Amino acid sequence: MVKHFIIWKLKDTFTEEEKAAARREAKRRLESLDGKIDGMISIKVHIDRLPTSTGDMMLESYFEDEAALAGYQKNPIHLEAATYVRSVVAERLCLDF
Repeated sequence: MVKHFIIWKLKDTFTEEEKAAARREAKRRLESLDGKIDGMISIKVHIDRLPTSTGDMMLESYFEDEAALAGYQKNPIHLEAATYVRSVVAERLCLDF
């Protein structure tokens, strides 16, 4: 199994209301991929954060193997969701293991 975690920081130019809306929309788009991509075991976007957090949201996803992760990254429905996320994000950190 491969675990694919991403932490995003949203653009500083957004108001708190805009950040909250962006988090909800990213969660909706990414979690809608569940069950639609071969080799993906699960996907969850965490947006309810504590004030001590330095990131704005986190993707937690699991894949059968590295080939499944690679397929997800090239999948057109993932790329559509990722295009939105990239439009609201200032920083991205990824850890695959």
